[in-house]
Amino acid sequence: MTHNKNEDEYFARRDAELLRQQRAAARKSAVEAERKTHYMKCPKCGYDLITGDWDGVKIEQCTNCHGVWADAAEVEALLKRPTPPNILARVFRAVAKGVTR
Repeated sequence: MTHNKNEDEYFARRDAELLRQQRAAARKSAVEAERKTHYMKCPKCGYDLITGDWDGVKIEQCTNCHGVWADAAEVEALLKRPTPPNILARVFRAVAKGVTR
């Protein structure tokens, strides 16, 4: 059985593409596994975050250091409230009461 140059090139390209796909899948899997280890964990101390609903906005709070975490959309929702400008102070007081009980 003889191999010609075209066959060798074809199999080399096919093998390279399969290897590229396997590496991409492994990278994607590793990134997803890493994300899951951090999901709903406090960025400060690493303990679990709990989600609470304060004034209709979901806010996460650490069960250990009591840090309060909100994403940009949550802060924007709080700032757009038609209630008095001290809404953030009210929310933080409510959060503090909820965790220290």
